[in-house]
Amino acid sequence: MQYFVVMIDYGRRGREAIVDPEITRREVISRISSGEYQNISFIHEIAENAVEDVTEAILTEASLPQVPPEDIDLQAIRLDHISDLHKHERT
Repeated sequence: MQYFVVMIDYGRRGREAIVDPEITRREVISRISSGEYQNISFIHEIAENAVEDVTEAILTEASLPQVPPEDIDLQAIRLDHISDLHKHERT
């Protein structure tokens, strides 16, 4: 049997270990990428009688592509934000 243990750290509220024998490595990566799993302390892969820390490997696989700062149009973002604010003004 193989399964993953994902330890989530909630700070002062404590920690939670998510253990689901049905979840696959791909599903763990998907949940991290989607933001469902955040503030991860560690991820362990349990296979038969062995435990392996796979935190770095899975976080690397789940990382979102980095957008270089020069590709970001700050003026367009600001104008979009202003436009969004106008949509919520009372007329």
